[in-house]
Amino acid sequence: MQTIVNPDAVRSYYDYIDAEAYEDVFALFAEDIVYERPGQPPLSGMPEFREFYLKNRPLEDGKHEIEQVVVGDDTVAVRGRFSGVQDGKRVSFGFSDFHRFDADGKITERTTYTDRDTV
Repeated sequence: MQTIVNPDAVRSYYDYIDAEAYEDVFALFAEDIVYERPGQPPLSGMPEFREFYLKNRPLEDGKHEIEQVVVGDDTVAVRGRFSGVQDGKRVSFGFSDFHRFDADGKITERTTYTDRDTV
């Protein structure tokens, strides 16, 4: 089964996050989503993913600036900067995200790397 890679969905992800349009965010991801990020245990499945974004996300009031998007066979990689608030303090840091797609065009794996210890 061929993977459907959608770089426009990945670009939309950052717009939706910055607008706090979380239902639009969730629509981009598969039910079996696995999300890995620095300093935290992986999130597995849509219930954990939803809870993270709706209740536990440490970043807020921010904006993502996309610097580069690279499309591979089943993955879209993004390099950029985030500026916003984390734990009540203004932050700005670089990030790289990798979004792996399934045959339905949904993001099934997401991995984030930053130049910070935890996000």
